[in-house]
Amino acid sequence: MTNPFLFVVTGHTELGDTGRQTGFHFEELSTPYYILRDAGFEVIFASPAGGEVKADPGSLKPHGENVNSVDRFLDDEKAMQALKSTARTDSIKAAEVSGIYLPGGHGTMWDLPKDTALAKLVGELDAAGKPVAAVCHGPAGLVEAKRPDGTPVVKGRRVNAFTDAEERKVELEDVVPFLLEAKLRELGAEFENAGLFETHVVRDGNLITGQNPASAKRLGEALRGALLASTRQAAE
Repeated sequence: MTNPFLFVVTGHTELGDTGRQTGFHFEELSTPYYILRDAGFEVIFASPAGGEVKADPGSLKPHGENVNSVDRFLDDEKAMQALKSTARTDSIKAAEVSGIYLPGGHGTMWDLPKDTALAKLVGELDAAGKPVAAVCHGPAGLVEAKRPDGTPVVKGRRVNAFTDAEERKVELEDVVPFLLEAKLRELGAEFENAGLFETHVVRDGNLITGQNPASAKRLGEALRGALLASTRQAAE
């Protein structure tokens, strides 16, 4: 038996001063969730403040029009209930989970970088060699994470995220608190990306990052592979 795998989900719901709602991106949560669950891994949820987390309305369509994993999640009473009662990140210990995944959604840009418990947790999991994954705006939760020597976890690492060009294309570059690609580059990351809204996933050791919603499936598959490998190693 392995420890449960942790998804840390944004609880922020206001898109700056626009009056619009945001939150987590549903496909970026649901697709990797079922890739891991169907492979036999237990998944637990946490958020910076704990309690209920909400999806970005823009990531949901009427039932039957979403990607399969979203409708499957919506019909999964246990999974939906888990999103109403997430743990606080400061209640999670690195030794108690097998790794961490940060799904995106614009909400992440506000609360994940300010979560000191999350930064500590990411740093500890990375130092332990456990899988650390994030997609789209999820890498906002990596920007304050440090190695034991105090350097950024992303420094010198091949990293991917929602690009600044994509942020400009959706006309939110002046709404988000910072541009994520620029911040990761500033921290010393070796940023890699594909074209606008194209699928792209980067793996550098135990760090796995994806560019956008289109990358969620490939990221989930890479994460599943990393977890299966670490499970085999632990059994040997």
